[in-house]
Amino acid sequence: MPGITLEIRRKCKICGKVFLVKKLDSQYCSGKCSKIAYKRKCDAEKKEERLAKMASQVPNIREYISVKEAVAIFGVERDSVYRLVRSGKVNSVNMGKRLIRLNRKDLESLLTTRKEIRKEKEKPMPKLYSLEPEDCYTISDICKKYRINDSTVWAHVRKYSIPSRQIGNYVYVPKEEIDNLYKSDIL
Repeated sequence: MPGITLEIRRKCKICGKVFLVKKLDSQYCSGKCSKIAYKRKCDAEKKEERLAKMASQVPNIREYISVKEAVAIFGVERDSVYRLVRSGKVNSVNMGKRLIRLNRKDLESLLTTRKEIRKEKEKPMPKLYSLEPEDCYTISDICKKYRINDSTVWAHVRKYSIPSRQIGNYVYVPKEEIDNLYKSDIL
C-alpha cells in the first residue's frame, strides 16, 4: 500500500514550533508538548470541579458574597470582578483587609452563572453545509489538489463524518470541510 504523499505542516499549540504531521489529527509536535497539553487539561478540569463545589456551598439567600465566591458562582476571573468594583458597576463593602463583600444582585444583573454557561456549552451548534456543486469538490478534484489516493479521501470522509452528495457519476463533498481537514495551520 503506498504511503501518503501529502505533506501537512502545522504549528504546535504549545511551543509554536512548525512540524510535519504524521496523522491528520496531530496538534502537537512531540510527546513532551502532548503531555504538557494533557496536564493543562487535567488542571483545568480540577479547577472547574473545585469552583463548582465552592459555588454549590454558597447559600442562595446571602445578599453579599466574597470575591472567591463570585469567581466560583459566575465563572469569571478575579481581575474582572475587581474591575467591575472599581468601575462602580457592582456595589461592594470593605469590611477590612481582604474582606471585600460584593452585592450578589448587582453581579447577577451583569453576569451569567456557571450553571448557565455549562448548559450553553453542552448544546452543540449544528453545522450547516451547502452541498451545491459550486460549493463542493468532487473526489477526483480532492485527489488532484492534495495529491492523495481516492481511497484515502473516502477513508477520511467516513472517519470525520463529512457529508457527501452524489449527483450522477460525481460525489460532492463541501470545500470548507475538506480545506479544514487538509489545511496547513502555519500563519
